[in-house]
Amino acid sequence: METRKVQVTGGSTYTVSLPKDWATENDVSAGSVVEFHSEEDILLLSPQREEEREEGVLSIDGLEGDQLTRAVMTMYVSGFDVIRFEASRVTASQRRTIREATQGLVGLEVIEETGDRVVLQDLLDSSELSVHNAITRMRLVALTMLADAVTALVEDDDELAHDVMERDDDVDRLYYMVSRVFRTVLRNPAAATEIGFPRETVFDYQSSARQLERIADHATKIAAISLEIGPVDGDVSEGLRDLQDAAVSVPETAMDALLTDDSDEAVSLATEARADLPAIDARARDVGDVIRNLEDPELAQSLALVVDSLSRTADYGGNIAESALQKAAPSP
Repeated sequence: METRKVQVTGGSTYTVSLPKDWATENDVSAGSVVEFHSEEDILLLSPQREEEREEGVLSIDGLEGDQLTRAVMTMYVSGFDVIRFEASRVTASQRRTIREATQGLVGLEVIEETGDRVVLQDLLDSSELSVHNAITRMRLVALTMLADAVTALVEDDDELAHDVMERDDDVDRLYYMVSRVFRTVLRNPAAATEIGFPRETVFDYQSSARQLERIADHATKIAAISLEIGPVDGDVSEGLRDLQDAAVSVPETAMDALLTDDSDEAVSLATEARADLPAIDARARDVGDVIRNLEDPELAQSLALVVDSLSRTADYGGNIAESALQKAAPSP
């Protein structure tokens, strides 16, 4: 760390010198223009750059299927505005995989295809992406998925189960978008100003979005289990519904804490959410005891996985409550 003494020139202008090594490395010299980005009591300085889109290039020789899909997701989340996938020859299968992966990502479009490359471009500016709206939508979809998955299970509704599984793509799409914004604001201080949230808030949103994405995954897991078994009897059915209601209340309350601007209310709600966890764990054990007494061991094993998913949902809500507490804490 280097320190500089602030001086006053002209009676009213505060000036400070820049470290020479930093200036040299960033091509800053006499006459250069720099940008200041204010974040409460922190002032960030960066060289003024030409407006240019960040471009990432990746060789996809030998990449197929899930590996290629993951490569598309990774390049997108990394924050590149233009993504170039290159190969000695791009196969029809690779093109199809890239197009399918692109359709699941907000703002990304295929803009060029040739024999040896596929080029994607993000057509949305950071200022057009609302992480607040995205995480609010994730909350609604993920928690509704969980409720519908349990309904599909106890009522043996295969159509509803398939619908739950399809909605998981919507949650994933929003999660990747939030993650992309998060990495963008880490790299570029100006991006935080454009989206209207401090970087710390974006971090809390991204952390919570991850918890909601996991809840959606468990809803999908329950829906898949419901397709493999028949309807559930009364006692177990009632126990699972009650456990689902209790488990969902934790992320619901925690999200209220995360999204409120009132720090006192946030602390109160987050504390309430975390205080409910021991009772939900006890309820999960009670339902588990009932399930273990079932005559069909395979059914009991499947339903035990459902109980585990519901219990984990409450735990993920507890993690969101932790993020809410951190967001509400006063700055040091």
